[in-house]
Amino acid sequence: MRNLVGSFGFIFILLLFPNETVAQDTIKKKTSKIDKVANELKKSLDVNDEVQIAKNYEALANTFIEKGDNAKAEEYLKKALTSYTKLKLNADKTRITRALAKIQESQNKISEAIKNYEVAGELASDKKEEKINSNDANRLKSVSNSVAQKEYSNSNIRLLEKEDKVEEVADAYVQKAEVSLKEKNNVEAIQSYNQALTFVKDKPKEIIKIKNEIAKVYASDNQFDKAIAINTKLLEEAKNNQDYSTQIKQLQALASIHFQQNESEKAISKLKSAYQIASEKGNSAEAKKSLSQMLQYYKTNKNDAESIALYEQFFNNLDHLIQSDTALTNEKKFQLTEEKIRQLEKEKGLKDELISKKNTFNYVLLGSISLLLLFFALIVKALYSIKIKNKEIALQSLRREMNPHFIFNSLNSVNQFISQNKELEANKYLTSYSNLMRNMMENSNKDFVTLGNEIEQLQKYLDLEHLRFQDKFDFSISVDEKLDVETTFFPNMIIQPHLENAIWHGLRYLEHKGMLLLKFQLIDGKVVVTIDDNGIGMSKSQELKTQNQKVHQSRGMTNTKERIALLNELYKKEITFQITEKETPETGTVVRIGCTFIDKL
Repeated sequence: MRNLVGSFGFIFILLLFPNETVAQDTIKKKTSKIDKVANELKKSLDVNDEVQIAKNYEALANTFIEKGDNAKAEEYLKKALTSYTKLKLNADKTRITRALAKIQESQNKISEAIKNYEVAGELASDKKEEKINSNDANRLKSVSNSVAQKEYSNSNIRLLEKEDKVEEVADAYVQKAEVSLKEKNNVEAIQSYNQALTFVKDKPKEIIKIKNEIAKVYASDNQFDKAIAINTKLLEEAKNNQDYSTQIKQLQALASIHFQQNESEKAISKLKSAYQIASEKGNSAEAKKSLSQMLQYYKTNKNDAESIALYEQFFNNLDHLIQSDTALTNEKKFQLTEEKIRQLEKEKGLKDELISKKNTFNYVLLGSISLLLLFFALIVKALYSIKIKNKEIALQSLRREMNPHFIFNSLNSVNQFISQNKELEANKYLTSYSNLMRNMMENSNKDFVTLGNEIEQLQKYLDLEHLRFQDKFDFSISVDEKLDVETTFFPNMIIQPHLENAIWHGLRYLEHKGMLLLKFQLIDGKVVVTIDDNGIGMSKSQELKTQNQKVHQSRGMTNTKERIALLNELYKKEITFQITEKETPETGTVVRIGCTFIDKL
C-alpha cells in the first residue's frame, strides 16, 4: 500500500509538471484572460508606453486576484505602483497602494500591509479616503484587541457605504466576521457574512466564496444540516450554470462534512463524483486533491482493493487529464510570455537609463540608437531572408522527392516486358518513361507551372500507367472551358501522387475495369482539381497493403500537406486539399485540390 501511494505521488508530480513535449503539443488551446492581458503588456513594453504599461500591470494583477494567485498579484501591483509613481499620477498611486496593502494582508504580511495602508492614507486627497486607510492600518495594529478591530471595521463600513464602494463594504464585513471567528462568536460571524452578501449581489464568485465560509462556520459549530444545505444549494446552482470548478469544490466540501459526521460512504461518494468531474474537465489540481483524500481514507482503513481500483482508473485517464488540463497549458504559455515580459522590462530599463542621460551625450546617444536600430533591422531582415530561404529549400526538397515505388515498379514493368519477349512494348514504355522523367526534372525547380504544362505531364503519366494496367482501368481528363490552360498557373507536381494512389491502391485491385476521372474546373475564383476513381476505396485498400505500402502512402499524403502548407506560407494562395471515400454502394475515392486563380506570378 505504501508503494501504491508513493507511485501516486510520482504520477502527480508528472501531472502537475508535464514534460516539454506535452506542454508544447497542448499549448495551442484557447487563450486565457491572463494571456490576453499579458500580451497587451508586452505590446506596451515594446513601445515603451509608460501609461499603458502601468494600466496593463494593474490589469494583470487583477486577473491574478480573480484567479486567487495573490503572490503574483502582489508582484504586478508593485510594478504598476512603480510606473504610476514615475508618471506622478497620485490618484492611481493611492488606489494601487491600497490594493497592494489588501493583497499583503491576505497573505498575512501584516507589517508590509500596515505600512502601505498608512502610505495610501497619506497620499489620499480626500479626507474620507484618508480615514478609511487609517482605519485599516489601525485595525491590523490592534491584532490583540478584537473590540477595537470591530470598531475600525464598523467605521470603514459607514464611510464606504457613503462612498458607494460596495465591494469594499463587503470586504469590511468579511474582516469583521473573521474577528468574530477569532472570538469564537459564530453567530455574529454569520451575521457579518450575511451582511457582506447583500453587497455582492452581482458578483457570483464572491457570493460562492462567502457562502462557503458560512457553511464552514456551521460545520465547525456541528450544525451539519445547515452546512450541507448551503453546499448542496451551491452545488445545484453550479450544475445549472455548468460551473464545473464550483461543482468540484462543493462536492469536496460536502465530503469533508460527511467525514466529520462519520458518514464515510457518503463522503467517498462525493469525492468520487468530484474526481470524475475534475478528470473529465481536465482539472488536474482538483483531481489530485479528491484522489488524495480517497487514498488517505482507504489507507487508513487498509482497503487495498479500492486503492488499486483508483490507481488503475487514474492511469487509464492520465493522458486525457494531462492533455485537457487548460490550467497546465495556460501556466506554460504564461511562463513563456512572462519570460518575454522580463526581457522587455530589461530592455525598457536600458532605454530609460539611456534617455535619462540624453542631456549630456544627446548626439552620441542618437547616433548609437540609430546604429542599434540599423543593426536590429539588418538582423531581422537577415533572419526573415533565412526563414524564407529555408522554406524555399524545404519546398524544393519536397518537390524533388521522387516516389521510389513509382520508379521501381516502372523499371520492373520494363523487365517484365523483356522477359515476355515484348521488346517493342518494353522499348515504347521505357521511351515514354524517360520522356516523363526528363520533363519532371526540368520543372522540378518551379513552384508553379502553367495548367497546360501540368495537364500534359499528367496525360503522359496516365498513358504510361494505362500501358501497364490497360485491363484494369480507363481514364478521362476534362478541362473547364472557362480556363485558359496556357495563362493559368497551378502548383507543380501536386496532383500526380494522388493519381498514382488511385491507380495503385484502388483501381488495380478491381476484378473489372475501373474508371479514373481527372477534372479541372473554375469555381468561385478558384481552380478546383478533382480526382475521382471507382476503385476499392481507402478502407479496403488499407487492409490489403503491406507495411511498406502503408508507410509509402502515408509519406505521399504528408508530402502533399507539407508542400501545401509551405506554398500557402510563401505565396498566400489559399491552396486546399481534401480526400474523401465514397459511401456504399459506390466504392472509390475522391480527391479535391483547390487553388486561388493565378494568371500571373
